[in-house]
Amino acid sequence: MQTLKDTKPGDTVRVVKITGGGAVKRRIMDMGITKGTEIFVRKVAPFGDPVEVTVRGYELTLRKADSEIIEVGAPGEGVGENVS
Repeated sequence: MQTLKDTKPGDTVRVVKITGGGAVKRRIMDMGITKGTEIFVRKVAPFGDPVEVTVRGYELTLRKADSEIIEVGAPGEGVGENVS
């Protein structure tokens, strides 16, 4: 499965699953990144950290470690499945 870290600038993806757990998962979900949400990747720093995205109409910068636990797919994927 592709993660947000592997996504190229200019791509739009949909969140399929947020792996991991605890406080990190909760913080990511609190920022509006939940299953089924579309994310547009605006920029990726030269060494992959951080990743700048647009989600739910606002711009957000994520650390590489946080972007690795967000599994993504094509914009049509992940819709109508059970919440993980």
